[in-house]
Amino acid sequence: MTIPTPRGGMARMSRRVMNLAHMLTQNARRHGDRTGFIWGDKSWTWREIDRSVSALAAGLAARGVVKGDRILVHSKNCDEMFWSMFAAFRLGAVWVPTNFRLMPDEVAYLATASGAKAFLCHGDFPDHAKAAANPALEFIWRIGEGTFGEKAVSEVIASQAGARVENAAVDYDDPCWFFFTSGTTGRSKAAVLTHGQMAFVVTNHLADLMPGTTETDASLVVAPLSHGAGVHQLVQAARGVPTILLPSEKFDIAEAFRLIEAHRVSNIFTVPTILKMMVEHPSVDKYDHSSLRFVIYAGAPMYREDQKAALNKLGPVLVQYFGLGEVTGNITVMPANLHDPEDGPQARIGTCGFERTGMQVSIQGDDGRELKAFETGEICVIGPAVFAGYYDNPEANAKAFRDGWFRTGDLGHMDEEGFVYITGRASDMYISGGSNIYPREVEEKILTHPAIGEVAVLGVPDPFWGEVGVAVCVAREGAAEVSEAELAAFLAPKVPRYKMPKRFFFWEALPKSGYGKIPKRLVRDELEARGLLELVAKSTGT
Repeated sequence: MTIPTPRGGMARMSRRVMNLAHMLTQNARRHGDRTGFIWGDKSWTWREIDRSVSALAAGLAARGVVKGDRILVHSKNCDEMFWSMFAAFRLGAVWVPTNFRLMPDEVAYLATASGAKAFLCHGDFPDHAKAAANPALEFIWRIGEGTFGEKAVSEVIASQAGARVENAAVDYDDPCWFFFTSGTTGRSKAAVLTHGQMAFVVTNHLADLMPGTTETDASLVVAPLSHGAGVHQLVQAARGVPTILLPSEKFDIAEAFRLIEAHRVSNIFTVPTILKMMVEHPSVDKYDHSSLRFVIYAGAPMYREDQKAALNKLGPVLVQYFGLGEVTGNITVMPANLHDPEDGPQARIGTCGFERTGMQVSIQGDDGRELKAFETGEICVIGPAVFAGYYDNPEANAKAFRDGWFRTGDLGHMDEEGFVYITGRASDMYISGGSNIYPREVEEKILTHPAIGEVAVLGVPDPFWGEVGVAVCVAREGAAEVSEAELAAFLAPKVPRYKMPKRFFFWEALPKSGYGKIPKRLVRDELEARGLLELVAKSTGT
């Protein structure tokens, strides 16, 4: 398979690297009798996992899967989904996981866009299996119970019991994972992750996010393994750390804290909205979570008030990183010792941290010129964690890279010490009366109101100003009701008049993606569906 070379230049010599599945081989040798995976009342040792992965790889190979073939996987978190990742790696094939909350037509698109040869589909999604069938897709196997598919993955593993498949020889640039972007604009794109790149990512995560991690640690999964959580658990496998799944796809906070206590969980990967839910849940005071050493959050910046609440409940365990799927999370890090629960001169308020080890960040203007400290521009990055490019998408590659720098599409600035501050997505910024407005700073101010638990500020069309801001707010549980006028009066002394939202709306909940984020496009769609965009345009006053 040909992978993209968006940065151009002379072709490089082949460079043999470790197949990522070798980490599983190592664990079977060194920690064979130790538990590597826990799901409900079931557990598997590393030796058992290695045997299941080899059996699945043997079955896939017998069905014609070879190095470079793409294996589409649409599944809820479970044992066989985790096995499928290592089975793909072991064969030198490409793991192509999807968000299990996608609709059938969306999965059908990913099957075509990735050129998948095989499809492993969870038994709860027969419509997805039917929709994804296309001439290039040679077979569909079922994960778990159900009636569709050529075979069940469990049957394949049982039929190949005892088979031994060696890890395929791979080069640095051989793809191992198509990491589909969340598709905030247009169709999702497949970011090509490679064996060499991911070996650096694993090493970097261990060094910068959770130093000192060993097989005596334990990791709880509270997000889909198809994206960031999957990367995090791959990192755990590198150190023989057992992965613990919630018993069902439902995010049961009480059960999460029970598992933390029962298994002495030491690290979790999550996103700010989920972390906020956990901290505000009564179970945080019911169960012992003193084993936690690293609660890693990413995917979106965390509002300062939520940071302080989490630090006060969990202690000095928060670690933030900033990074896109295209850079596999490796842009900046804000370690635990820099998370201060008190506002003051020592607190690094608003920053997402400094450059990750081996990575370089540049704040650039529209012309590619590097900007000075505190000047706002696009956050760009170079380094070994940057992906190989988008699969079969030269137009997207041309837009994503400039002079070798990957353009994140995020806006921000850097201070004189190298700490990066995210202002927001370039697509989130709006222009009102000729002034650029970045929603995040307004959101931060709104969240200092004791009655507001969540907020999204975005620009909407206005006949006079071009665009104006609207704030969609969600009240904290049990908080006193606040009116639009009261919230505007609270905010007035805190932001300039031109940044003041024109309207404040109060909803029971904000729409969230399958990964717990609050995409502005979903908020905008809901505003339109409720007829509120038209209401804002017709309203008077400045």
